[in-house]
Amino acid sequence: MNPASPGMSLHKLDRAKDKNFWSVRVSSDIRLIVHKTASSLLLCYVDHHDKAYQWAERRKLETHPSTGAAQFVEVRERVEIVPAARPVTSSAPEPVAKRAKPKRLLFAGRSEAELLSYGVPPEWVPDVMAADEDELLALAEHLPAEAAEALLEIAVGGTPTVQPPAPKGADPFSHPDAQRRFRVMNDVEALEQALAFPWEKWTVFLHPAQRQLVERDYNGPARVSGSAGTGKTIVALHRAVFLARSNPDARVLLTTFSDTLANALRIKLHRLISSEPRLAERLQVQSLDALGDRLFESRFGAPRMLQREQLQVYLAEAAAQTPGWKFSPSFALGEWDELVDAWQLDSWEAYRDVKRLGRKTRLSEAQRAMLWSVFAVVLDRVKKQSLLTYSALFTQLAASIATQTSPVFDHVVVDEAQDVGVAQLRFLAAVAQSRPNGLFFAGDLGQRIFQPPFSWKSLGVDIRGRSRNLSINYRTSHQIRMQADRLLGPDVADVDGNAENRSATVSVFNGPAPANMSFRSEADEIAAVATWLKDRLAEGLPAQSIGIFVRSEAQLPRAIAAATAANLPHHVLDEKVESVSGSASICTMHLAKGLEFRVVVVMACDDEVVPLQERIESVADSVDLEEVYNTERQLLYVACTRARDRLLTTCVAPGSEFLDDMRG
Repeated sequence: MNPASPGMSLHKLDRAKDKNFWSVRVSSDIRLIVHKTASSLLLCYVDHHDKAYQWAERRKLETHPSTGAAQFVEVRERVEIVPAARPVTSSAPEPVAKRAKPKRLLFAGRSEAELLSYGVPPEWVPDVMAADEDELLALAEHLPAEAAEALLEIAVGGTPTVQPPAPKGADPFSHPDAQRRFRVMNDVEALEQALAFPWEKWTVFLHPAQRQLVERDYNGPARVSGSAGTGKTIVALHRAVFLARSNPDARVLLTTFSDTLANALRIKLHRLISSEPRLAERLQVQSLDALGDRLFESRFGAPRMLQREQLQVYLAEAAAQTPGWKFSPSFALGEWDELVDAWQLDSWEAYRDVKRLGRKTRLSEAQRAMLWSVFAVVLDRVKKQSLLTYSALFTQLAASIATQTSPVFDHVVVDEAQDVGVAQLRFLAAVAQSRPNGLFFAGDLGQRIFQPPFSWKSLGVDIRGRSRNLSINYRTSHQIRMQADRLLGPDVADVDGNAENRSATVSVFNGPAPANMSFRSEADEIAAVATWLKDRLAEGLPAQSIGIFVRSEAQLPRAIAAATAANLPHHVLDEKVESVSGSASICTMHLAKGLEFRVVVVMACDDEVVPLQERIESVADSVDLEEVYNTERQLLYVACTRARDRLLTTCVAPGSEFLDDMRG
């Protein structure tokens, strides 16, 4: 607020091309770079003395001539190498057979005006026009974010979204492209609020390109999808807040399928609206099961839930009394979970005629009749004891809510929607009651690990024409994303035919190539992972920035041993234990959902572990193997894409076949 304050020591940077750059002495070594004019003071960068000066000497603050957005532009003549170095050729021509085929220039056919419209600084246009596919990533690191994202999207066959140019004379800091990197503070209160939570506030930052999805009106259910790291959760958070702000009397529900993820949403929401307590009163964050328990108790009394162990006993006892029974316990349990209970089938005719989506084993009518004879006994036993499953609970709630005139919630926003179950979706549809902007989903079909596929449209939730795909990855480096994407196909579609194209996704930053290691024994694996973790700690990485994942609880001791050998403070996550400050997190791949770390180790990716041999052995028909393999691939994808900067996958030979797919 007062650059002339005696407590500040400002020094003008004479070597900087932009003569408005100054340094501020923070300590004997730390320097703050500011851009100072007669009317404003822009805080730009902080680092150790030499690095801070080098940053300022390589940049200038300009208003882009086409877009009108304020940009930091890297000074072209100060950059020694942009693309990968080209080999020096001799004067003698190479034999024709040995000449490398010239790489295709990605933007040679684009006009200068088009490239400028994407925010490419004028002095960098020639470099862009000369870039091939090998040079693009290196070039993108030197360009403003909006230009880099547009070029990367073109390179993968997409069409960039271009912000309209600012009117002549408009404030360059008010342009949407500028707002992704600059914030204007007009008073000390706003500045103090911004500085109070410097990192946490940015974890819920909304990219300007996502704002239109947040603020759009939808005349029916809508869904935002995208691969890991594309900001779906941030869009869901801002959508919930936007609906609450825009409708002062409305009650808004922000929900997801697990208590752990709901708690993470609650923390992020607090960061987003901590200064608006009245808004928080109308925004409820709760997992679906916790919400179902509360609403059911208020209407019908406390539910008596059927425990998993009880169900398994009931199925086994009924099967033992059935002549000719040949089905495995795991198959019968899956048939109950995914068909009988999920769809609340209460008659032989309903079970006989139900579509077996996700249950691909072919069953004759006689086989179905035998299965139903067991399920009917179990259903009768459960009913006589007044026990409920969550599918029954949500089905009963949906019927009750559908008859009332006043809504339970005016708007519902659902995160991780790909793992919402049949009865839960039926309940959500009843809550929304076809109101405009009633239902908004965020999810990724490629991360479906808990629920089999089913038709949303059959339950009255039709998102056709109101589904949008996010394609910019902000969390995961290009190298990690490329390797993880090899686990999945370029396109994923739901049962209703809504497709998600993953091939157009681009990451906005680079990082080290993921490491893949195979060992002769578990002891060798543990020792090598410990050494790798020690190297990360030696680089200054805090322990809480590290996540270690395994397929199931049986492999947890290997992860714990590696962390212990590395002297890495750690804790084991489960559904009740949350992250502990100052220590690394160790958990199964299923519990990794929704977490983010700078560094991730995925251990024990052995053959018969990934995919899990127990799941393969439970398959009653070879056709079912496809679904097992799909969900196991998606589970490994979830684990790998929790990483931002570094990823290590390890196994004891022979390793999982999925690791070969990831290596390409």
